[in-house]
Amino acid sequence: MRDDQWRRLIHTAGTRREFLGLSGSLATALALSGLPGLRGDARPRLRAYPFTLGIASGDPRPDSVVLWTRLAPDPLNGGGMTASRVAVDWEVATDDGFRRIVRRGSTLATSELAHAVHAEIEGLEPAREYWYRFIAGGEVSPTGRARTAPSPDSQDTLRFAFCSCQHFEQGLYTAYARMAEEDLQLVIHLGDYIYEGGPGSEVVRTHTTSEIETLEDYRNRYALYKTDQDLQSAHARFPVVVTWDDHEVDNNYAGAIAEDDQPPEAFLRRRAAAYQAYFEHMPLRASTHPSGPDMQLYRRLRFGSVAELNVLDTRQYRTNQPCDDGMKADCVEAGNPAATIMGEEQRNWLLEGLSESRANWNVLATQVPIAPMGRRRDGALQLSMDKWTGYLDERDRLLDFLQMRSIRNPVSIVGDVHVNWLADLRTGYYDGDGRVVGAEFVGTSISSGGDGSDANDNTPDMLATNPHVKFFNGQRGYVRCTVTPSRWTADYRVVEYVTRPGAPITTRASFVVEDGAGGAEEA
Repeated sequence: MRDDQWRRLIHTAGTRREFLGLSGSLATALALSGLPGLRGDARPRLRAYPFTLGIASGDPRPDSVVLWTRLAPDPLNGGGMTASRVAVDWEVATDDGFRRIVRRGSTLATSELAHAVHAEIEGLEPAREYWYRFIAGGEVSPTGRARTAPSPDSQDTLRFAFCSCQHFEQGLYTAYARMAEEDLQLVIHLGDYIYEGGPGSEVVRTHTTSEIETLEDYRNRYALYKTDQDLQSAHARFPVVVTWDDHEVDNNYAGAIAEDDQPPEAFLRRRAAAYQAYFEHMPLRASTHPSGPDMQLYRRLRFGSVAELNVLDTRQYRTNQPCDDGMKADCVEAGNPAATIMGEEQRNWLLEGLSESRANWNVLATQVPIAPMGRRRDGALQLSMDKWTGYLDERDRLLDFLQMRSIRNPVSIVGDVHVNWLADLRTGYYDGDGRVVGAEFVGTSISSGGDGSDANDNTPDMLATNPHVKFFNGQRGYVRCTVTPSRWTADYRVVEYVTRPGAPITTRASFVVEDGAGGAEEA
């Protein structure tokens, strides 16, 4: 299917059935992507350097990893590719000088996928570093470093960082520059990779277009973000596991429901465009490619016997936020047993996987906090309806399940809220009768919210209202985790400013969870 067909579909009235009927062209493009020996019109001369958006690797397994790039000689104007298909060669080596190449091949980059490449490299050794590069039109990409996951029975230490929320306008990506200096095996991105809004005021650098809605809009917005050199450096150095939150599509959207009063049919066209652009720009396997407005992103990755990572999607399948969203007190709808933040299929998948897991640590990578962060207004406790606190029945069922099934060492890692905090996962909050079943590490933003500050005027009141919260900080950065079979250590890494370049990185606080202890304590 040509790009103009997708645009026509996205800009005209249509049904979900129409989306699904046309999605086969995406599968066709992906199936063609691994053909070897391409020549002729698939190897045209390119008018300019095509690797302007960098390279990336992702979703490591013990024997494979995904390699990504996108050909975009004119990145902010649709990519600037004139040929409909281009052969992109790739090489994987055990050394950064490519003297010992262990895998090489060719992938077809097509206009249907914005000339993005998703090369799934198989037959690799577990827990090993590899270097990779792409070649197209006589040009060579930067060199990237990938790493496979350990073998299933390995108890090797896992070192990773998690991050989220990188508003291009509101700050520089200094945290990524500092992250690239770390000794990590993996990075987990928990959402808000882009922001969909138009240009703001009093910003560090600006979006160049109004609020995005079409496939071309989303492609250009991703390209803008990916031109950042600090972001490219982090991608080139570490494999990344990604999931989305709301701003990859529309602020606080819920399933087929937009933030504003846009009809569901029109919003699903926008969601289809956003999901396709997301797939095109992330190092994801072909099995995740979208079918119109649907894309299964939740998945499970294993890192030896030390950790099992459950990557969740709390946007695509959720019901509408209760009580008209926002911070609300005494919202009866928040306890509706029919409400869901995960959807039935994903919930069953998660609970079944947790039941069968034999890992030392069972990790939930979720977009929004499970533990509440309430605030007092006129004596009433207000809770966010966009977080798990807007879906109390499903949240409590999950926490009760963790307790009753004695799930080993549950830990949730979270983004979304642009601040650092540490909380207990427990079966009851605010009444003192709950049991601690795990720990929740909430990470701040890369840049969203500007410089931030160590504490706010209301920090003491907030901590007093939420005794299950043990730490709070409002600066920018990421969380670095070191996980062994017996201990989880989390370091809150922060930069003092993002509105000007050059900020150093410091560790604001460190916490540990001992095997079997449930909650975290200060290191």
